[in-house]
Amino acid sequence: SFTSAFLFSIEVQVTIGFGGRMMTEECPLAITVLILQNIVGLIINAVMLGCIFMKTAQAHRRAETLIFSRQAVIAVRNGKLCFMFRVGDLRKSMIISASVRIQVVRKTTTPEGEVIPIHQVDIPVDNPIESNNIFLVAPLIICHVIDKRSPLYDISAADLALQDLELIVILEGVVETTGITTQARTSYIAEEILWGHRFVPIVTEEEGVYAVDYSKFGNTVKVAAPRCSARELDEKPSIL
Repeated sequence: SFTSAFLFSIEVQVTIGFGGRMMTEECPLAITVLILQNIVGLIINAVMLGCIFMKTAQAHRRAETLIFSRQAVIAVRNGKLCFMFRVGDLRKSMIISASVRIQVVRKTTTPEGEVIPIHQVDIPVDNPIESNNIFLVAPLIICHVIDKRSPLYDISAADLALQDLELIVILEGVVETTGITTQARTSYIAEEILWGHRFVPIVTEEEGVYAVDYSKFGNTVKVAAPRCSARELDEKPSIL
């Protein structure tokens, strides 16, 4: 009969009842309960699979464990004025192929008089590795050398407070456990850039074991640094 064939199709679909049929077509109530149970079971499976997938696929959850220093600093490194900030990873799982990009966003006016309210300029990051990838096994200080290519080349310590600019930092990488690309961002305005400061060391080594003190992650210390712009420093190296 149709009812018997319908019961057999349900058994085949959900792989139950093979070997012997306990429910017959003569009990409509039991058939209805079986159908409802199968529907509820499919919904529960779909919800659970969706929760597991969203848990593993949400890249922004992984990005929350990538932290940046609240303030950036400008100090002398290797005889050059440098813009620096600190980035770290709180999880033990690695971020593969991590790279850092910095953009300066400011209001500019072209020689023709056109006003660009949000003008974006990429600035290079000082990285000796040609691939521009960083190994984020411990908190790192990312450095941008203020040279002729930098939008900060003509800015002195006195001019910095008057500048209407924002430096946007973007860190991208692949999560080791899921293989999903994640991105973390932060930004620094002029009031958040400390001139003549340097980050304190937070990585120590004891008996071949490295330890990181995250309580001092954003701490800085004052250092001697010229208050002039990088252009003036290049023109008069004796200022150092």
